[in-house]
Amino acid sequence: MKARVHVMLKNGVLDPQGAAVRHALGTLGFDGVERVRQGKVIELDLAETDADKAKATVTEMCEKLLANTVIESYSVEIA
Repeated sequence: MKARVHVMLKNGVLDPQGAAVRHALGTLGFDGVERVRQGKVIELDLAETDADKAKATVTEMCEKLLANTVIESYSVEIA
């Protein structure tokens, strides 16, 4: 079973990487980009075959390690 975790900074948290990307896009001629938020995607291959158990396990992974829940939000997809 595969899991995909999307981690993003929460709204209101400064995103200096996103700001740098937005600025770089402007210097390359891509006008009209008002805001960029940068995050990360983590893909996991799991031995678990039950989707509900897999989602619960990956959610626990996020809470303990994969996301800093003070400043980041995350979503989990199981396939």
